[in-house]
Amino acid sequence: MKAYIHQQDNWPDFTWNTEKFILKLSEARNLQGKLLGKMESLGFDLRNEAMLDTLTLDVIKSTEIEGEILDPEQVRSSIARRLGMEIAGSVESDRNVDGIVEMMMDATQNCYQRLTTDRLFDWHAALFPTSRSGMYKIIVANWRKDTTGPMQVVSGAMGKEKVHFQAPDSSLINQEMKKFLIWFNSKKNIDLVIKAAVAHLWFVTIHPFDDGNGRITRALTDMLLAQSDNSTQRFYSMSAQIRIERKKYYEVLEKTQKSSLDITNWILWFTNCLINALKSTDFVLNRVLFKADFWQHHSQTILNERQKTLLNKLLDRFEGKLTSSKWAKIAKCSKDTAIRDIQDLIKKNILQKRAEGGRSTNYELKKMPAGN
Repeated sequence: MKAYIHQQDNWPDFTWNTEKFILKLSEARNLQGKLLGKMESLGFDLRNEAMLDTLTLDVIKSTEIEGEILDPEQVRSSIARRLGMEIAGSVESDRNVDGIVEMMMDATQNCYQRLTTDRLFDWHAALFPTSRSGMYKIIVANWRKDTTGPMQVVSGAMGKEKVHFQAPDSSLINQEMKKFLIWFNSKKNIDLVIKAAVAHLWFVTIHPFDDGNGRITRALTDMLLAQSDNSTQRFYSMSAQIRIERKKYYEVLEKTQKSSLDITNWILWFTNCLINALKSTDFVLNRVLFKADFWQHHSQTILNERQKTLLNKLLDRFEGKLTSSKWAKIAKCSKDTAIRDIQDLIKKNILQKRAEGGRSTNYELKKMPAGN
């Protein structure tokens, strides 16, 4: 038997047994419909807020899978600008942040446009605006050349490396990608969730670029899932769920790439992961609804701009604990001004001191009265 799936004689003629995952596929489809119905019942502003939260999470987690940590505020601000939304405390974003945001949003907002070589090259160039991956210069907006040897996924210390996978030789990429693009753009009678699973496995197996293959794979997955939802609005994050299930993801991916062209188990895992992603959206939705209720409850409360900005940060995704020093730094004011802002919010029953002690006092939102 050949070592890797792409070396099989009938590659890439994938097969699968639909009976083994049909119930899971039906569950995923049902959850997709329920989620979109729930979101449609919200107002325009709340839908946009939920989509902003979801896209921010998607971008952050997709890069985190690769070991790169992005500034959430930069990601959120970059997405908001592209959605035409005004948000409190918007910040400037780095080129690498804008690049992945542009790619992920092009994949989902323009999900019905054809996927072409040039479009993939544009995405790749956006991911690597300096033509470097860390300290290393890479080929950007073109297929890899394997000048330093075969493309391998390796782990372990030097001298004890374990090769998990070896991609097709670079001389084959052009013809491999032609086949992939013809299939991806075709309107064959295949459920779009299954198509997303197949596309994910197929593209990551070809591994056509020097770097960025994982992020582009997940963008393609989101692109097909947006088509399956029949909506360019995103309310769940497959990347966030893959990040949670990362160990199992790599295990099933490696096992599939070292087996036959029957990818039933891969599709089953992918569908389960999608179901978990859809179920996890309650957290995002609840936060958006809480934020809306909070501002409705305090619509008549007199607040300055610094207070509004910091409260919005607390209502979104505030990293760590809120102290007067952090307040001063974020609001760009003196520590005395920050303390006055905080004391004013405590008097207005909006903030309270956190119960636990510590070297410095920190604060949290006070629970709103029931019925608000």
